[in-house]
Amino acid sequence: MTAPIPGSEVFSSRPIDPDALARTLPPSVPVHTVTQEQIDALDPLTYEVIRHRLWSVTDEMGEALKRMSGSPIVTDANDFDFAISDEIGQEVQVGLYNTMLVGAVDLAIYWTLQNRSTNPGIREGDMFLCNDPWVGGGLHQSDVIVYQPVFYDGKLFAWTSAICHEPDLGGSGLGSFDPAAKDVFSESLPTPPIKVVRDFELQRDVADVWVRRSRVPMLVGLDLRAKIGANSVGRNRMLAVIEQYGADTVKAVMKRMMSDAESRLRAKLTDLPDGTWHATGYQDQAQVGDREVHKITVAMTKKDDHLSFDFTGTDPQTGVINCTYAGMRGGVMLALLPILAGDIPWSAGGLMRCFDLVAEEGTINNATFPAAVSRGPIGPAWLTGNLIAECLAQMLDRHLEFGKNVQASCCGTWDTAVVAGLDERGEQPVPFLNIMMEPMAGGYGARPVADGMDTGGLFCIPMGRVPDTEMTEFLYPLLTLWRREEPDSGGPGRHRGGVSASLAVTPYGTSLPMGLIFASAGKAVAQNSGLAGGLPGNTGLEILARESGVQELLTQGTIPGSMDDLGGTKEIGACYAESYLAPGEVLYMHWQGGGGYGDPLRRDPEAVVDDVRNGKVTAAGAELGYGVVVADGQLDAAGTDERRSAIRDERRTRSEIPTTQESTLDLAAARRLDDNLVEVTIGDSRAVGCAHCGRLLGDSRSGRLDLARFEGPTSAAGPQVTSDPGEYVDTPVVFRQQCCPGCWTAIYSGIVPADHPDHVAELAQLLPAVAGR
Repeated sequence: MTAPIPGSEVFSSRPIDPDALARTLPPSVPVHTVTQEQIDALDPLTYEVIRHRLWSVTDEMGEALKRMSGSPIVTDANDFDFAISDEIGQEVQVGLYNTMLVGAVDLAIYWTLQNRSTNPGIREGDMFLCNDPWVGGGLHQSDVIVYQPVFYDGKLFAWTSAICHEPDLGGSGLGSFDPAAKDVFSESLPTPPIKVVRDFELQRDVADVWVRRSRVPMLVGLDLRAKIGANSVGRNRMLAVIEQYGADTVKAVMKRMMSDAESRLRAKLTDLPDGTWHATGYQDQAQVGDREVHKITVAMTKKDDHLSFDFTGTDPQTGVINCTYAGMRGGVMLALLPILAGDIPWSAGGLMRCFDLVAEEGTINNATFPAAVSRGPIGPAWLTGNLIAECLAQMLDRHLEFGKNVQASCCGTWDTAVVAGLDERGEQPVPFLNIMMEPMAGGYGARPVADGMDTGGLFCIPMGRVPDTEMTEFLYPLLTLWRREEPDSGGPGRHRGGVSASLAVTPYGTSLPMGLIFASAGKAVAQNSGLAGGLPGNTGLEILARESGVQELLTQGTIPGSMDDLGGTKEIGACYAESYLAPGEVLYMHWQGGGGYGDPLRRDPEAVVDDVRNGKVTAAGAELGYGVVVADGQLDAAGTDERRSAIRDERRTRSEIPTTQESTLDLAAARRLDDNLVEVTIGDSRAVGCAHCGRLLGDSRSGRLDLARFEGPTSAAGPQVTSDPGEYVDTPVVFRQQCCPGCWTAIYSGIVPADHPDHVAELAQLLPAVAGR
């Protein structure tokens, strides 16, 4: 752990009561606001018209950013976002792009109002730039926000903001990822809010200082101007709305949008059971040379109309796998927006009133300065979102209406690979740097009612896109050998997780080795967990094929179609590493699919046959993972019955079986808990049983579920396991499966450290959530 630096605490931003913040502002920053009476006086038609006008303003901001940016991260992958906030910084309308950023935008505005109002001042025509993840705005230094105050009639009326990930902002590692960083001083310099536009004019000295740090200064400079342009569009469109409808009316709509979002979410929470749910996940390795796993744990408590997320017990900050408070908050929003607020307009300022965060300072998802945080959003922040989603799924799964929103984890995390070198295809060699954005095509998690979307994208970027291969080859000296969906990569379940994809590239148009950075997780411990007995999707895998013979194959007119077609040596890419990719070598990336939902032995055999026909599952994967025998593209019904019976027998013979009374419950009186578990009331006791055979599994007197338990090598999970944990960590990692000892239905399946808490066996996870029904 790095030593704290006195004085750095001033740059730590936290949510603040908006009324209290407004009272602290100096007279030089008068604010425009409205009364509750003015908000209540809005007629429904005016409200809806102006609300949609504000939505269109943010859409226009996004289009302006995309048109002006030259970065494929923005133009192809849609890794950016934007927002309209009220005069204090509460987010009124956010974009449908990188939703993790929603948890950070308001923090930067709060800090700016507190620390820039007097000196250098906040005035009409100003814009601020920030990439300090402790202040907010973004989740790590590569997230750069440009935001502006919008004044009307001399008063601060609102803020607009535009933010995107920059390809490189300096530091010792390519793409500003240093996998061996000890602290933030090896990474890109965090810049607290600085005035980059004054009196509507870009400050050349500030812009020069900004781009000077980058390995791709022209691209960073263009992105800076694109974000300024997006804010200018936002200001002009907002002022047009104000002129048409009046400042008080527009502000009343903004306030009501947040209040409506809050009230709708609170109403939904009120209809859900009270209780506490737990989830624990892990980061593989912390930096180059580390061979441990590092834990994030959360207890989600829902009481009445409020949620509390308590991360007490999370491991201390270490290596490069840290995120700040903004990252943790962004991870919460990653899960909350699509799962709980999918049918509520995303006025984030109102939604964030419905939860609070409890987290110890100095942990991997609430790191203090000067921790290294370059991996923050695609490491601990993302994992935080996965764990929140897991807790929300446990709560929602027992609700008849909201249960359809339950979803297993999507693609686990982001596999980072950065290549940089010299492009020799033109008259003059030019340097290049490319963050491989292909892992945008991750597999979505399965739901109780549907399979996960195959290569459907990322949970945190609803509008994300995979890059155009031809554009990648046009921009960089790379040749794509293949980019394709990979069968068996979706987590097996009653509903299958969405499959992921793989990519193989080789240098083409350069005679020099390229620098290469790896930074990812989910290779030893699954981060794309299944639900209700569903299995996780595939573990991540990167391979470097040295002396591959690929140039000889291409000369012969043969394009290799698999790693087996290549010669030479195969190096397994570590979670965190700095390496190289030379001409004649091949980089192979296979990122993660989605988790499955429900026991795969309960999947419709014909659905498995369709998956085999469509290339989503191999015939071997169908038999191993689902117990379905496919012969000549057709279902072997008798063979399937026999195979599934054999798998259940195998579960019985390999498991530790509890010695409990073999009682059964009346399923007609039972209430659903999830795909496999039901709850009944027996006198003054509550009991949990198997939804399929009625076997009594536990009651509130014992406080535990008596499940059969198996732990074995991760390879026992099935063909979706694409990597060996021993390649990455020394911590023992196992495949754990817990089954009903009556019918041998899988209740839980996971790839976890051997000391992973046995939450599924605790009735505290289940029964308090149905109290009072």
